[in-house]
Amino acid sequence: MSRIPLRTRLFAALLEHGPYPQIQQMDIADIEAARSRVAPLTRPFTWVTGPLPPTVKISDAWAPMRDGSRRQLRTYRPDGAGPHPVVVFFHGGGWVLGSPRQYDPLCGQLAQRAQVLVVSVDYRMGPEHRAPQAAHDAIDATSWIAEHAASLRGDPSRLGVCGDSAGGNLAALVTHAAYDAGGPAIAHQALIYPATDLSRSFPSIQEHAFAPVLTKAKMDAFIDHYLGAHPRDLRDPALSPYWRADLSGLPPALVQTADNDPIRDEGLAYGARLAEAGVAVRRTNYLGAVHGFLSFPGATHIGRQALSELVTEVRRHLHPPVPAAAPELV
Repeated sequence: MSRIPLRTRLFAALLEHGPYPQIQQMDIADIEAARSRVAPLTRPFTWVTGPLPPTVKISDAWAPMRDGSRRQLRTYRPDGAGPHPVVVFFHGGGWVLGSPRQYDPLCGQLAQRAQVLVVSVDYRMGPEHRAPQAAHDAIDATSWIAEHAASLRGDPSRLGVCGDSAGGNLAALVTHAAYDAGGPAIAHQALIYPATDLSRSFPSIQEHAFAPVLTKAKMDAFIDHYLGAHPRDLRDPALSPYWRADLSGLPPALVQTADNDPIRDEGLAYGARLAEAGVAVRRTNYLGAVHGFLSFPGATHIGRQALSELVTEVRRHLHPPVPAAAPELV
């Protein structure tokens, strides 16, 4: 275990011992209340979360799903003429908690700094909607966004996906589905401390069973809500992207992990398997970091560095280099 900075430990203690119940004690009313809570985009809160850039324009759209329903999309448009490359974003929260609005600072900063149109998907979650509903919504939303990117003032030829934790799981599954279906063409995947193995078979699960922010007990509760009581194969590749037999042909990836995180090893292992399959991968394990650190960069020593890495990789893969001007003939 790498040393956790004091500010991170204090922030994690505040989350753990604050006025709200933890996921292990939540009933459905508590879950709904947690999804609706949003930190104000004012100081001192933005000292922790980071600000929403004032030049970013936020709007909503709706995408049809395969069951005939529609899901809301929250779009973040940077300044500049566009059309901008598009990043489809999936929020974290253990497939149970979280919402697009809770990710306004992260999505807004990614949009402005990388000069991309970020489209965050309000996918359905457990316990009301069991797996694989979240994955189906993520896949359907990505396909619709790719087809209708121009109406959102985005460029469908430069499409990426991004997600953290459970959202990283969904982003990975979207790339699998897109490859299998022959499209949409995804140019890059950014997986932030992704959950890739629901069977919880890697050593860091036990090593960091009592880590700040995310514990093994919390993981068990999230997965129980997501999967329900019926027995499932937790190594089913439709749930756990690590266990897909063949990872070749997938888009280039950034995999960011936190060293003091129960799911550290499965993220690192997934990145290693991508590389072994010939996929271009950048893997960074942040020492001193705990799960979720990009959502509270001000409470860490490395949150801003990790965000800069994310922005750099997204720009590198979604903004093609400008060709050098041909020399003039004299």
